[in-house]
Amino acid sequence: MTTPRTATTATAALLALAALTYSAWTLEAVLDTGLHPARAYVSELAATDQPYGTLFRTTDLAAGLLVCAAVLTAPRTAVREGPGTRAARAGLLLFGAATALDSRLPLSCAPTTDPACAAREAAGLVPPAHTAHTVSSTLALCGVLVAMAALTRTARRHTPASPSTRAALVTLLVLELAATAWTLAAIAALEAGHPGWGLGTAQRLQVGVVAVWLATSVATPVATLHRTGPRP
Repeated sequence: MTTPRTATTATAALLALAALTYSAWTLEAVLDTGLHPARAYVSELAATDQPYGTLFRTTDLAAGLLVCAAVLTAPRTAVREGPGTRAARAGLLLFGAATALDSRLPLSCAPTTDPACAAREAAGLVPPAHTAHTVSSTLALCGVLVAMAALTRTARRHTPASPSTRAALVTLLVLELAATAWTLAAIAALEAGHPGWGLGTAQRLQVGVVAVWLATSVATPVATLHRTGPRP
């Protein structure tokens, strides 16, 4: 029989593995991808016409499934969970499922590097997967933002998280919101014909913060946050 302690350890291990696989894009530092990190979308690494597309699609799929497994295997007790914990679980599950789906809906080409691809995308001549990929990526982002906000709030109101961990969660949430705002502004500028806003850098900061947050969440698994009530 699986004990709550064993299940919590398993949840932490799954989150740690998810953080590792979600960081696979950093391999572009040693792989000749042909994409410029400061300008290219992270998802372009996994495009079907890219040399390492299969590798990055596989790691994205693994990351999403590991997050889902962490949420589904997290232990529960008879103690009623608060809304923050439920929101964190739901957000993580959405993030994991959307990330896994994202890997099955890859771009067919890299629009920031390939002018022909960009022209086809602007003319609406790319496969439907391009649009579906945008939707799944947006869902993944929404899910992780909900999870980060909910877990940060819950960790600040409950005792399992240490002060340093709570501070780290707050810092990561602020960084993720800033990176998201930068990414959206860079996308808008690019679509308006003004590249050079560091879209690639902004998005890499965005996904990098998520990976660090997943690793940090190991110290405060969603499964443990229901053990105590709110602070008086």
